[in-house]
Amino acid sequence: MNIVAILTVRNEAAFLLEWLAHHRVAGITHFVVLSNNCQDGTDTMLDRLAEMGWLTHIRNEGPYAKAGIQFTGLRLADDCEAVKSADWLIALDIDEFVNVHVGDHTLPGLIAALPEASAITLTWRLFGNAEVVRYTDAPVTETFTRCAPEILHWPWRAAMFKTLYRNDGTYRHLGVHRPRGPARGRLAAYRWFDCMGNELDEQFKTRRVFSNYGRPLYHLAQVNHYPLGSMESYVLKADRGRAVHSDQGLGLDYWVERNLNFETDTTIAALAEPSAALRTELRADPTLGPLHRAAVAWRKARFEELMLNERARALFGRLLMTPPSRTVRPAGAQMLMRYAALSREQDQQ
Repeated sequence: MNIVAILTVRNEAAFLLEWLAHHRVAGITHFVVLSNNCQDGTDTMLDRLAEMGWLTHIRNEGPYAKAGIQFTGLRLADDCEAVKSADWLIALDIDEFVNVHVGDHTLPGLIAALPEASAITLTWRLFGNAEVVRYTDAPVTETFTRCAPEILHWPWRAAMFKTLYRNDGTYRHLGVHRPRGPARGRLAAYRWFDCMGNELDEQFKTRRVFSNYGRPLYHLAQVNHYPLGSMESYVLKADRGRAVHSDQGLGLDYWVERNLNFETDTTIAALAEPSAALRTELRADPTLGPLHRAAVAWRKARFEELMLNERARALFGRLLMTPPSRTVRPAGAQMLMRYAALSREQDQQ
């Protein structure tokens, strides 16, 4: 089974080997990775990994579509032979880790658990900062284990999903959260399931990007989403900018909405041993090892540089002052949804 993951990155070399090792063990057979404007050696590391046969590296050098750098990269990936020949596809980000709970904890195991599925929605589980201040060269999946509750009533973005889907021509384009460009005549036979084993209705086939929140979502699998990292890493993330909504900066609003630390989830440790062994093997490569160490040093040096900038320093200070978020209660979530519905009605008038 040829399962291909598509990834877009910029200045993420320090996290790349952990992410690749985990997902290879989780059943991804090939990666298509798009890089742009890297200062930390990410692109050089990807060139070496391409030489080793691990992945296909595409430089996403622009010009960029209005929709953003990531969408431009996905359009480039659409034409890549590795994407065209894949049996299954999934687009992921560097802060997203597939976490399968069923079978042998791999994506083929998940597919086997839902044999009638053409597409499977893997819903985010947000992992908060847990008041980690300093960036260290340690696995993300081991450093951050505090997360959102399993049943969440708000924000809706916490219930966004990534889609593992059969590449049979029903969808013509990759998307950040879901495949795009459906061939309308084929949709009727294409069946979407969630990770509770439920078959999903027609709206998921064409437009939905988030699961029905306020209920369990993770029985078979989830995507561990680490959008914040340490406070130092978040400052670097804000400096880098957003890949999709490049016109929108990252501040406390993004942080507060995602810094959820109510429960502990270490289920991803099911693949920790083989993933660590593969990560060690990659770091032993005479090219990758020095590149990884240089990327770690770059992150630390870049943070020190940013602390000489008032805007970045102010953001870091506010992060230190902001306690972990509290979720909106169900009654409050109902009010927010009602106001959102009223706003949509006004927009349509």
